Formats: sequence, structure tokens, C-alpha cells
Amino acid sequence: MSSTDALRVVLAGGGTAGHVEPALALADALRRLDADTKITALGTARGLETRLVPARGYELRLIPPVPLPRRLTPGLLVVPARAASAVRAAGRVLAEVRADVLVGFGGYVAFPAYLAARRRGIPIVVHEANARPGLANRVGARLTPYVGVANEGIAWPHARVVGVPLRPVVATLDRAALRPAARAELGLAPELPTLLVFGGSQGARSLNAAATAAAPALAAAGVQVLHVTGPANAASVSAALPPPVAGGPAYVVVPYLDRMELAYAVADLALCRAGALTCAELTAVGLPAVYVPLPVGNGEQRLNAAAVVAAGGGLEVADAALAAAWVATHVLPLVTDSERLGRMSAAAARFGRRDGDVALAAMVRTAAAGAKPIADPSHSTAAGGDIGRWGRLIR
Repeated sequence: MSSTDALRVVLAGGGTAGHVEPALALADALRRLDADTKITALGTARGLETRLVPARGYELRLIPPVPLPRRLTPGLLVVPARAASAVRAAGRVLAEVRADVLVGFGGYVAFPAYLAARRRGIPIVVHEANARPGLANRVGARLTPYVGVANEGIAWPHARVVGVPLRPVVATLDRAALRPAARAELGLAPELPTLLVFGGSQGARSLNAAATAAAPALAAAGVQVLHVTGPANAASVSAALPPPVAGGPAYVVVPYLDRMELAYAVADLALCRAGALTCAELTAVGLPAVYVPLPVGNGEQRLNAAAVVAAGGGLEVADAALAAAWVATHVLPLVTDSERLGRMSAAAARFGRRDGDVALAAMVRTAAAGAKPIADPSHSTAAGGDIGRWGRLIR
């Protein structure tokens, strides 16, 4: 990249909001540093990126998906064949936009993009938001010295703790200042204790069921609820609720909320999954939460929530244990205890980080310029050897 050229960045992070939103937050940060920066996002036709990326004004290029097993299983044997066309497609995009740097966020979009960038000698930056990395980023992290992580427990060579890139409206959120306007906009009373229920971008069946079953107990205690159900679940959640009581606290159901900062502002407590983005956003804004880790996958959600729970900023309950009785016994007393919530909010805020977008943007610009990455003293900086065939990368 010459000193007069605009930086050309390709982002590979599709599928869920947990991949797409940090990628878009990075794109925004890069554009704030230099408005001429060229941003291209890679995705697939079945991911949330098809809606979120164009809505934020960035170019989206589609490649074939490469589903990756979460563990080292015989399913890995078919990955190279499936990846071949995706690697070629990603390579074409990198060539057409004349990419200076590729930034991957994990998942089935990042995997072929890492291999395509490696073939073309394009600098790679890897960002890992979860406490337990998936296969794609385990591959990518062996291909580059530029690795940003959200958790100190990931002992990769060259890894530097940068946090999770967050949207500025979340990273700079003043919950107390926004609360009156946000509650009015969402149809909530200005003073009542408020529980936020959400299960990620697609919702969570167990959270939906437990919250609706506990609705009578919550209403009797004067607790209002904002329930973000997931796009496919709003009708079933609404049908499961008891008829509203005149003058009683509101139970507001929305299928999806683009402006989650409003939800964070209205809430005194969240009942939610423990995805990396969720944990990062809630701790950044100091919102206490009851985390219900997704019981499938490689256990990363339980690990994501462990540190903030240990710091006193949240509680954790297993998915199998979550039920209306548990909500009534544990959530209801907490959401109505303002002093305890205040202590938990302060603990969550101390644990959170608001500058992940800026820190990762600096790493991206360093990688594109070909400069040596700054070592993080909390991680090993020993250089890894040159990796040839992809199969060696998953050991």
C-alpha cells in the first residue's frame, strides 16, 4: 500500500450477529480514522450479513459457505473439498478489490478467506471474541502475527488483548441519561423495575418459555419486561402470555431490535445467553445479567460468562435449570433490589471494555503497513513456523 492510496480492507465475519456486528464496528472505526478507507465484507447468502452489512452502507460480496465441525471429528475429512470453491471465490474478491489486509472474525466465512489471503501474501488479522476459539480462528491464528483477542486466557503466540469492537452508540452509552427517552419509546413506565429478556439475534426457546411462564409472578411484583424474542418467535411468545391486567406493568414483546442500546438503557437486569458480543456489550455498559449459556457447541458461552460472573457483575444458570420457578426465586428478588443491582453494575463496568474497535483498527492499520506488531507482555511472542497444508493447522 502506497502512502497515497486509500486503505483497502476485506472483512470476513458472517453468519451471526456475534461475528457481523464486531466486523461492522471495526469498519466504522477504520472509516473514522480515514473516511477514504475502502471496506468490503465477505459473507454467505444465508447469514445475517445479507441484511446488516448493506444497512450500514458497506459492500457485501458472497462466497459459498464452508460449515466447520466444532471439534476434531471425521467430518473434517470433507472440509478441504468443500472449501476449495469458497477459497477460490474469496480469492477473486481479494484480487478484484486489491485488498491490503484481510480481517477475520471466525466462522465459516473466515476459514476460506484466511486460506485465500495466505495464498496471495495478503496480511491477515484475526480477531477472536470467544473465550474458547473455534476451528477457523485456530487455523487463522497460525498464519499471522496479528491476532487480537477479547480474553486473556487465550495463550496464542502473538495474541494481544484488544476487547470486542462495539458500535459507538453502545460503547459510549450513558444508560441513566438515555433511560427516560428509551422507556418512553418502547412503551415502558419510567420508574418500574425492568427486566430485559433476549436470546441473541435468533432468540432462545428456553429463555422465551421461562420468561413467559414467569410473567404472572413478575407482574405481581410490579416488574415490567422488554422481551426480544427473535424474528421467528414473537407470535408464539405473545400467545403464551396471560391477558394483560389493566394498570399492571407492561410486558413488551418485540421480534428484533436493531437499536439494542435502547434495550440496555431501559433495563435494570438482563436475562440472556452468554455469547461473546452479549457479554462484551453488557459489561461495557455496566448492565448486570443472569447468563444462560447455550448448552451446545464447544462450551464457549459458559467460559465467556465465567469471568464477569466471578467479578460480581452477573449470575449464571444452566439452560436445563432455567424455568419459571427459578426466575421467580432468583431473578425476581434481584431485579427489585436496587442496591444489589448497583453493586453488580459497578462490577460489570469495571470488567468491561469500550475501546475494542479502536484497538483492533490500530492493529489492522499496522498489519496493512507491514509494521511489526506490538507484543502483549501477557502472551508469548515466539514466532511460529511456516505452515503448509491446512491439515497441519488444526492440531
